Amino acid sequence: MRSFALLLLLVSGVAEAGGGLVLQNDTCIITIGFYEAHFTAYQPQSSGDEEFCENLPARGETVVVLDYLHRSLKEVPVDYRIIRNTTGKGEFARLADIEALPDLGAVTVFYKQPAVQQDGRFLVEFTFAEEGEYIGIVTAGHPVNDKVYVSVFPFTVGRSGLPWGWFGFAVAVLLGAGLLLSMKHIGARPVETNA
Repeated sequence: MRSFALLLLLVSGVAEAGGGLVLQNDTCIITIGFYEAHFTAYQPQSSGDEEFCENLPARGETVVVLDYLHRSLKEVPVDYRIIRNTTGKGEFARLADIEALPDLGAVTVFYKQPAVQQDGRFLVEFTFAEEGEYIGIVTAGHPVNDKVYVSVFPFTVGRSGLPWGWFGFAVAVLLGAGLLLSMKHIGARPVETNA
Protein backbone atom coordinates (compact mmCIF):
# COMPACT_ATOMS: atom_id res chain seq x y z
CA MET A 1 0.00 0.00 0.00
CA ARG A 2 2.82 2.44 0.87
CA SER A 3 4.52 1.59 -2.41
CA PHE A 4 1.33 2.56 -4.22
CA ALA A 5 1.13 5.80 -2.21
CA LEU A 6 4.72 6.64 -3.14
CA LEU A 7 3.98 5.98 -6.78
CA LEU A 8 0.98 8.32 -6.55
CA LEU A 9 3.16 11.01 -4.99
CA LEU A 10 5.73 10.66 -7.75
CA VAL A 11 3.14 10.87 -10.49
CA SER A 12 0.99 13.57 -8.90
CA GLY A 13 3.76 16.12 -8.66
CA VAL A 14 3.72 16.42 -4.86
CA ALA A 15 7.19 14.93 -4.86
CA GLU A 16 10.00 17.42 -5.23
CA ALA A 17 12.97 16.53 -7.37
CA GLY A 18 16.43 17.61 -6.43
CA GLY A 19 19.09 15.15 -5.72
CA GLY A 20 21.72 12.82 -6.93
CA LEU A 21 25.20 11.67 -6.05
CA VAL A 22 28.18 14.01 -5.95
CA LEU A 23 31.77 13.28 -5.01
CA GLN A 24 32.91 16.03 -2.60
CA ASN A 25 36.42 15.91 -1.14
CA ASP A 26 36.67 12.14 -1.65
CA THR A 27 33.29 11.65 0.04
CA CYS A 28 30.19 10.58 -1.85
CA ILE A 29 27.19 12.71 -0.89
CA ILE A 30 23.59 11.98 -1.84
CA THR A 31 21.19 14.92 -1.88
CA ILE A 32 17.50 14.23 -1.30
CA GLY A 33 15.79 17.60 -1.56
CA PHE A 34 17.42 19.63 1.22
CA TYR A 35 18.68 16.51 3.02
CA GLU A 36 22.17 15.11 2.62
CA ALA A 37 23.75 11.79 3.56
CA HIS A 38 27.06 10.05 3.03
CA PHE A 39 26.50 7.38 0.36
CA THR A 40 28.77 4.35 0.29
CA ALA A 41 28.42 1.18 -1.76
CA TYR A 42 30.46 -1.97 -1.16
CA GLN A 43 30.77 -5.25 -3.03
CA PRO A 44 32.36 -7.43 -0.34
CA GLN A 45 32.66 -10.64 -2.38
CA SER A 46 34.39 -9.05 -5.38
CA SER A 47 36.04 -5.90 -4.00
CA GLY A 48 36.39 -6.37 -0.25
CA ASP A 49 36.04 -3.08 1.61
CA GLU A 50 36.62 -0.85 -1.44
CA GLU A 51 34.05 1.97 -1.50
CA PHE A 52 32.07 3.00 -4.58
CA CYS A 53 30.11 6.17 -5.21
CA GLU A 54 28.22 5.46 -8.43
CA ASN A 55 29.14 2.69 -10.83
CA LEU A 56 29.72 -0.81 -9.50
CA PRO A 57 32.45 -2.94 -11.09
CA ALA A 58 30.70 -6.31 -10.92
CA ARG A 59 27.40 -8.01 -10.42
CA GLY A 60 26.87 -9.80 -7.13
CA GLU A 61 26.33 -8.93 -3.50
CA THR A 62 26.15 -5.19 -2.89
CA VAL A 63 25.78 -3.26 0.35
CA VAL A 64 24.71 0.40 0.30
CA VAL A 65 24.93 2.56 3.40
CA LEU A 66 23.39 6.01 3.81
CA ASP A 67 24.77 7.85 6.85
CA TYR A 68 22.44 10.78 7.48
CA LEU A 69 23.99 14.24 7.76
CA HIS A 70 20.73 15.98 8.72
CA ARG A 71 19.27 15.28 12.14
CA SER A 72 15.69 15.62 10.85
CA LEU A 73 16.30 12.82 8.34
CA LYS A 74 16.28 10.47 11.36
CA GLU A 75 12.64 11.44 11.96
CA VAL A 76 11.16 10.78 8.51
CA PRO A 77 10.47 7.66 6.46
CA VAL A 78 13.09 6.94 3.79
CA ASP A 79 12.81 4.29 1.09
CA TYR A 80 15.17 2.98 -1.58
CA ARG A 81 14.32 1.57 -4.99
CA ILE A 82 16.50 0.21 -7.78
CA ILE A 83 15.08 -0.04 -11.29
CA ARG A 84 16.49 -1.22 -14.60
CA ASN A 85 17.23 1.89 -16.65
CA THR A 86 14.78 1.52 -19.54
CA THR A 87 14.44 5.28 -20.10
CA GLY A 88 16.83 5.34 -23.06
CA LYS A 89 18.60 8.29 -21.39
CA GLY A 90 21.50 6.36 -19.85
CA GLU A 91 23.34 8.35 -17.21
CA PHE A 92 21.22 11.42 -18.02
CA ALA A 93 17.92 9.93 -16.76
CA ARG A 94 16.03 12.20 -14.37
CA LEU A 95 12.85 12.08 -12.29
CA ALA A 96 10.68 13.19 -15.24
CA ASP A 97 11.97 10.20 -17.24
CA ILE A 98 11.02 7.84 -14.41
CA GLU A 99 7.59 9.42 -14.06
CA ALA A 100 7.08 8.75 -17.80
CA LEU A 101 7.62 5.00 -17.38
CA PRO A 102 4.34 3.12 -17.89
CA ASP A 103 4.88 0.63 -15.05
CA LEU A 104 7.47 1.35 -12.37
CA GLY A 105 6.85 -2.01 -10.73
CA ALA A 106 7.74 -3.89 -13.91
CA VAL A 107 11.28 -2.43 -13.98
CA THR A 108 11.88 -2.50 -10.21
CA VAL A 109 14.56 -5.00 -9.20
CA PHE A 110 14.73 -4.01 -5.52
CA TYR A 111 12.57 -2.02 -3.13
CA LYS A 112 13.09 -1.32 0.56
CA GLN A 113 9.92 -0.08 2.25
CA PRO A 114 9.89 3.36 3.89
CA ALA A 115 11.41 3.21 7.34
CA VAL A 116 12.43 5.69 10.01
CA GLN A 117 16.07 5.10 10.99
CA GLN A 118 16.54 6.84 14.32
CA ASP A 119 20.19 5.78 14.43
CA GLY A 120 20.83 7.77 11.23
CA ARG A 121 22.02 4.81 9.17
CA PHE A 122 20.01 3.34 6.29
CA LEU A 123 21.35 -0.04 5.13
CA VAL A 124 20.49 -1.82 1.88
CA GLU A 125 21.71 -5.29 0.89
CA PHE A 126 21.01 -6.52 -2.62
CA THR A 127 22.52 -8.97 -5.09
CA PHE A 128 22.76 -7.78 -8.69
CA ALA A 129 22.18 -10.82 -10.91
CA GLU A 130 22.84 -8.97 -14.17
CA GLU A 131 25.21 -6.33 -15.47
CA GLY A 132 23.63 -3.28 -17.01
CA GLU A 133 22.23 0.19 -16.47
CA TYR A 134 20.20 0.92 -13.35
CA ILE A 135 18.69 3.87 -11.54
CA GLY A 136 18.64 4.33 -7.78
CA ILE A 137 15.70 6.26 -6.34
CA VAL A 138 15.68 7.42 -2.73
CA THR A 139 12.66 9.22 -1.28
CA ALA A 140 12.34 10.98 2.05
CA GLY A 141 9.42 12.70 3.68
CA HIS A 142 9.33 16.12 5.30
CA PRO A 143 9.19 16.30 9.11
CA VAL A 144 6.10 18.56 9.30
CA ASN A 145 4.21 18.44 5.99
CA ASP A 146 3.29 15.96 3.26
CA LYS A 147 6.11 16.90 0.89
CA VAL A 148 8.25 14.03 -0.42
CA TYR A 149 11.78 14.62 -1.69
CA VAL A 150 13.29 12.38 -4.36
CA SER A 151 16.87 11.66 -5.36
CA VAL A 152 17.52 9.94 -8.69
CA PHE A 153 20.95 8.61 -9.65
CA PRO A 154 21.68 6.45 -12.71
CA PHE A 155 24.55 3.97 -12.42
CA THR A 156 25.98 0.92 -14.12
CA VAL A 157 26.84 -2.52 -12.83
CA GLY A 158 29.71 -4.46 -14.37
CA ARG A 159 30.44 -1.98 -17.12
CA SER A 160 31.04 1.69 -17.44
CA GLY A 161 29.76 2.41 -20.91
CA LEU A 162 32.38 3.57 -23.38
CA PRO A 163 35.97 3.10 -22.22
CA TRP A 164 36.81 6.80 -22.61
CA GLY A 165 40.40 6.37 -21.42
CA TRP A 166 41.16 3.82 -24.13
CA PHE A 167 39.20 5.83 -26.68
CA GLY A 168 41.30 8.94 -25.93
CA PHE A 169 44.51 6.91 -26.11
CA ALA A 170 43.51 5.45 -29.51
CA VAL A 171 42.69 8.92 -30.87
CA ALA A 172 46.05 10.25 -29.66
CA VAL A 173 47.91 7.36 -31.30
CA LEU A 174 46.06 7.84 -34.59
CA LEU A 175 46.69 11.59 -34.59
CA GLY A 176 50.36 11.02 -33.79
CA ALA A 177 50.70 8.46 -36.59
CA GLY A 178 48.97 10.83 -39.01
CA LEU A 179 51.31 13.65 -38.01
CA LEU A 180 54.39 11.46 -38.50
CA LEU A 181 53.19 10.30 -41.91
CA SER A 182 52.47 13.85 -43.04
CA MET A 183 55.90 15.00 -41.83
CA LYS A 184 57.53 12.13 -43.70
CA HIS A 185 55.73 13.11 -46.90
CA ILE A 186 56.67 16.77 -46.49
CA GLY A 187 60.32 15.83 -46.02
CA ALA A 188 60.28 13.46 -49.03
CA ARG A 189 59.18 16.05 -51.59
CA PRO A 190 61.72 16.94 -54.27
CA VAL A 191 63.32 20.30 -53.80
CA GLU A 192 62.56 22.73 -56.58
CA THR A 193 65.35 24.94 -57.80
CA ASN A 194 64.98 28.20 -59.61
CA ALA A 195 67.38 28.07 -62.50
